[in-house]
Amino acid sequence: MGLYLNPNIDNFLEAFNSTIYIDKSLVINEFNKRIGVNGKFICQSRARRFGKTMLQNMVCAYYTKGADAKEYFSKLKISKELTEPKDIERYHKYMNNFNVIKLDFNGFWTKIKVTEKYIFFDKLFYTLKEEFEKEFPNINFSKCDSVAECIERVYADLQEHFIILIDEYDLFVREKVKPDMFQQYLDFLNSLFKNDAIKPAISLAYLTGILPIVRDKIQSKLNNFDEYTMINAYPFEECIGFTKEEVKNLCKQYNLDEKEFKRWFDGYKIEDKELYNSNSVVQSILKRKFQCFWGQTGSFEAISDYLKFDFEGIREDVTQLLSGREVAVNVSSFCNTLDKFETKDDVFTYLIHLGYLTYNSDEKTCYIPNLEVKEQWKNAIERMTNFGIVPQIIKESRNLIEATIHGEEKLVAESLERSHSLVMNNWQYNNEACFASAIILSYIAGYDYYTIFQELPTGKGYADLVFIPYKSSKPALIIELKVDTVVETAINQIYDKKYNLHLEQYKGNMRFVGIAYNKETKKHTCKIEEW
Repeated sequence: MGLYLNPNIDNFLEAFNSTIYIDKSLVINEFNKRIGVNGKFICQSRARRFGKTMLQNMVCAYYTKGADAKEYFSKLKISKELTEPKDIERYHKYMNNFNVIKLDFNGFWTKIKVTEKYIFFDKLFYTLKEEFEKEFPNINFSKCDSVAECIERVYADLQEHFIILIDEYDLFVREKVKPDMFQQYLDFLNSLFKNDAIKPAISLAYLTGILPIVRDKIQSKLNNFDEYTMINAYPFEECIGFTKEEVKNLCKQYNLDEKEFKRWFDGYKIEDKELYNSNSVVQSILKRKFQCFWGQTGSFEAISDYLKFDFEGIREDVTQLLSGREVAVNVSSFCNTLDKFETKDDVFTYLIHLGYLTYNSDEKTCYIPNLEVKEQWKNAIERMTNFGIVPQIIKESRNLIEATIHGEEKLVAESLERSHSLVMNNWQYNNEACFASAIILSYIAGYDYYTIFQELPTGKGYADLVFIPYKSSKPALIIELKVDTVVETAINQIYDKKYNLHLEQYKGNMRFVGIAYNKETKKHTCKIEEW
């Protein structure tokens, strides 16, 4: 038993014994089906804090010869819910029956001194070599043996098989290391996964990271891997974060508001699964509050650094995203590397993989998934200097909300007139959809207090915007937008079509807000009435 070769199960037990533990063990059955057959090389990428490392620790605990995990897995779904005889047979046969090599590149990278980064692989190979010698004392290893050669010797002498687990496999892409170190990394991948001599010795390889496989040098070393991402994850999508049902059960268990969890942390849809950021859900339960937990584990610069490329159309699309709309994206052109951004599609695809956007595969569009992530976008845009008036509009949004609540019609009209004029290009100005987007962007601070609906079915028609507060201290808002007509027409439509009927269960105060503008003069007017 070593740190990297046949490790113990302490990391798994730390999660297993935690206050909140969601059972993802059924995924092991999918891995078991691939042991020693085509499809045994798996690469799965997903965003930060979506459970990559915890899943690797569970997989390691199940397969490693370094411990006996039967007692713990007997309490999990994998031991109780399998029904096919072959699945049950494989479950018992494979448990703690493999030599596991588990490498956390990020952990090892942060462990060694800065001055020794350049000999990363030398130190890693030396440590692994020592563990091979302890685990297999009767085999004569050479001083210059690589990891692959150590595996080859064990397989040749003992016919023992290995499972290779690598977490943060994309570290050397994200760290932008020097070419010679990157070449060492490619040589390492090549020796393990493109070497016919040891392929039979490796029963399973499972790599996880944030970025998908880079489509140039790395791809040639990993082109025999099946890849699963934030865009296409079947059949592993349920392993990415928490599912809707899992969150629903947690809400019942801890007597918490499921709607608030949905508003804050839902919105990721991969295949047909509705998924939540698992770390944020857990933190929210433990701390009994809703806030942007994801932002505490990373920087919003991940957004702003790549929006600074300022590709054609990116400002307009970001405005649409901030207003709650979806924008078209071509996810097929991105090379999955950090030095080859050529279009706004590359930027948006990268942000999908990071979790700052999510992908609608049916419509081939992307959107901001939830309030937690929208907070990150607001923080990023507010600090940018190349986004024109948009950062200022975001900063002034809270004042606009208060002016609307207090019926300050002139201030509301002036604020919306300014934002509508400055956000949109002239050719877009008279586009009614863009008008709606500019209005929603101006009210972006409303997401702190409200659930915001666009085109909500109410009464005899569809209300343009409905703001339903999640705290009684704020009134509900029904907003009707009109073009080239008097503002009273907007207010009258709210009454005539009984838009408030959708809120008949709502017991708090309500404001009817009419907003109109003239295409020729670009003059905006506002009328606010209390209901």
